[in-house]
Amino acid sequence: MSDRESMRAVRFHGVGKLTVETVPPPRVPGADEVRLKVLAAGICGSDLHNYKTGQWIAALPVTPGHEFAAEVVAVGGKVTVLKPGDRVIADSRVACGQCATCRDGRPNLCLRLGYVGEACDGGFAEEVVLPENGLLRFDPDVAPEVAALAEPLAVALHAIRRAAPRPGDAILVAGAGPVGGLCCLVLKHLGFGPVLFAERQPARRALVAAVTGAASVELDGDEITAASGGKPIAAAIEATGVNAVLERLVELVGPGARIALVGIPQGKASLSTIALVEREIELKGCSAFRDELPEAVAMLGELAPKLARLIEAPIGLDAVPAAYERLIAGGSAALKTIIRP
Repeated sequence: MSDRESMRAVRFHGVGKLTVETVPPPRVPGADEVRLKVLAAGICGSDLHNYKTGQWIAALPVTPGHEFAAEVVAVGGKVTVLKPGDRVIADSRVACGQCATCRDGRPNLCLRLGYVGEACDGGFAEEVVLPENGLLRFDPDVAPEVAALAEPLAVALHAIRRAAPRPGDAILVAGAGPVGGLCCLVLKHLGFGPVLFAERQPARRALVAAVTGAASVELDGDEITAASGGKPIAAAIEATGVNAVLERLVELVGPGARIALVGIPQGKASLSTIALVEREIELKGCSAFRDELPEAVAMLGELAPKLARLIEAPIGLDAVPAAYERLIAGGSAALKTIIRP
């Protein structure tokens, strides 16, 4: 066992049932495992989705949290890279490593894919144990709150890769929540553009425009044409999960455009398939990330000042259940709520 007698953790017991409890500490790490002190963890839209639906949970109860930064406190006997004191972020994916897609280097499409915080206990706790091969070191000069954004930053990078913009393309991001807002930030950072985004929440719209430099628009053809300088939308990222928004994007993008779908959808969409055929519009699903996580970690230092502006004041574990309800109700102007256990 750990040298401590107990710890605090958020526990998910089923749809709408989230508690903060005193629980036993993590076990002594196995041979290839690492025990971590969680420094900062982010609440993801998929955490809220699980809370409302329980859709992806493998077993109950479970400690949520797959976006987090931590410090190594103990290592197993066969751990070869990490040592106590290292600062790390967690790879959220729990892939089997054996199926055809895993062997092909696409673990995000694993046939038995799970996630930390769903398939095993995650980071909404004081400590957690995970395999060494799912951890990446980050620069200790980077604040843990910023480092906790590495995982959604990797998701944004993957969505951008799927949308495949070319230099000079007009790009439209629908939804400026955590992933959509980070897409705007990365696109501008990498020199793409013009970059346009649509977001209905006024405070968040103003924040993303100020931090990223992307141009805010309504999903209106004339307004988009004016903002893009007359360029057709060549690449779009759907980050809302709202089917009506996807249907509108199909109408708004130019011929040959690529639409990357990264929002978590609800229900079924009714698309104009004739538009897809006649205008050769590509719809591309985005499952988490493929190999973008190391790149996201490497970008943290340079992006840190802007990333920090997208985070609201950190909360403690006891405030997490109320934060879930507030975020579901749309009660945050920031892009990310961070927990400091």
